[in-house]
Amino acid sequence: MKRQIIDKIEQYDTIIIHRHIRPDPDAYGSQFGLKALIQDNYPDKKVYAVGTHDECLSYLGCPDTVSDEEYKGALVIVTDTANTGRIDDDRYSRGDFLIKIDHHPNDDAYGDLLWVNTGSSSCSEMIYELYEEGREYKNWKLSENGAKFLFAGIVGDTGRFLYPSTTTRTFEIAGQLINYPFDRNAIFNGMYEMDSNLLKLQGYVYQNFVMDENGAAYIKLPKELLEEFGVTVSETSSLVGSLSNIKGVRAWIMFVEEPNEIRVRLRSKGPVVNQLAKKYNGGGHPLAAGATVHSWEEAEQVIADLQQLCKEYR
Repeated sequence: MKRQIIDKIEQYDTIIIHRHIRPDPDAYGSQFGLKALIQDNYPDKKVYAVGTHDECLSYLGCPDTVSDEEYKGALVIVTDTANTGRIDDDRYSRGDFLIKIDHHPNDDAYGDLLWVNTGSSSCSEMIYELYEEGREYKNWKLSENGAKFLFAGIVGDTGRFLYPSTTTRTFEIAGQLINYPFDRNAIFNGMYEMDSNLLKLQGYVYQNFVMDENGAAYIKLPKELLEEFGVTVSETSSLVGSLSNIKGVRAWIMFVEEPNEIRVRLRSKGPVVNQLAKKYNGGGHPLAAGATVHSWEEAEQVIADLQQLCKEYR
């Protein structure tokens, strides 16, 4: 499969890389890392990374602006995106050939060529494995810039190697990547430093979360509260792991209200939550998933479902 992807990359002069909406470090890491990898080895090709920019990820870079004309005869690659409904920029279907590279459950087998590995810690880890295959097959090189992106993506999706998705293979790849002289502190600072207003909101989370006797916890962040603290919806993503530090918590939800919907961020220390997420227009990994509801009444049903899930968990 990896050699088929490499052959397709060699075949096309224009390559456009997409990823999922509401990007996280692995979305940017795999997307920008793949772009750098292709440019490192095929400098004459036009390679673009597209999608709506998230200012919280500016420490990694910014996506490219691409005209509709560029899609004609182009190879399109989508990284880190389980289903078509979550692909950022619906022009992904306008290219000549579509490749899916992903590590989420393959519930939506889109694309002309698919490489899905649910055992991988991150899509960035998969892009490194593509580089390894290319090194053997076509003498590929990986630049310091490409290594930086892939390392950031792996760190982001493993929670600094704390999540169960972290494997021996993950550590092996991370060990190879830190041989490159990029600034790891700059990545960690960009990923984990918080402004004072965000830290104050974190204090609110600790003071106001609710947890039942079975370890199901939740916190609601309505838009009025975000305005009070001066925090954007995207900035709250850095707080979703806060409740993991609470003794007795098995699984938790962070509800974040947007103008027309409520974002549902699900995390777990054991109970599988991605099936619950699918019930509410979402999906993801077994222990980390996301969904969307459209009222606080519907949010109460999500809470009830999580409480039942934790009650039944053994």
